[in-house]
Amino acid sequence: MSYILSEEWQKILAKEIDGDCKQKLFPFLNNEYNTHKVFPPKDKIFASINAVPIENIKVVIIGQDPYHTEGQADGLAFSCAKGKPQPSLINIKKEIESDLNIKMNNSCDLTPWAKQGVLLLNTSLSVREGSPCSHSKCGWQVITTKIIEVLNQQNQPIVFLLWGSHAKSFLKILNNPKHLVLSAAHPSPLSAYSGFFGCKHFSKANEFLLKNNVKPIDWVL
Repeated sequence: MSYILSEEWQKILAKEIDGDCKQKLFPFLNNEYNTHKVFPPKDKIFASINAVPIENIKVVIIGQDPYHTEGQADGLAFSCAKGKPQPSLINIKKEIESDLNIKMNNSCDLTPWAKQGVLLLNTSLSVREGSPCSHSKCGWQVITTKIIEVLNQQNQPIVFLLWGSHAKSFLKILNNPKHLVLSAAHPSPLSAYSGFFGCKHFSKANEFLLKNNVKPIDWVL
């Protein structure tokens, strides 16, 4: 399988890649990409962790899995650089506008957030077309759990935003008092009214960063 992973994360994930992933995850993905439409493209699978050096991470947003329709998933959770705005992202923007009293533009590309230190991570980093959660039990947990464990150990203050039940599974790992951990319902239309709208995660994240002398995130795209 062809994938692009930064040297930093290659070192951190070496044990997982050479162990469980080589035995289970990568053979599964090879077969999936050869026999089905799978998103994101192979070279974008690790785009989320490649985009932000660990020492620059200020906020970690954890979602479920990539968009499962053609031309949407770009490797960053909730982002669709070239596609149409998806319902979850539309709801995220609504919450930002309500929380911060600002006006969002029409961009669906969340790269500007990544450049400021926002890690946009899904619990599963791939998905089969038209089948949400289709890769949730294929072995991604080995990778994503290790990522969260490593970030939990960091000394710099980090805000973790866990949206939905899949993301909340990491709550038991996040025990470093240096960090702020917030959880809410997933921004999907199916659950956004069950605790995502009104969560005020964006203002709370910036308040925490400012309190810790860290430049806040400019959430306007």
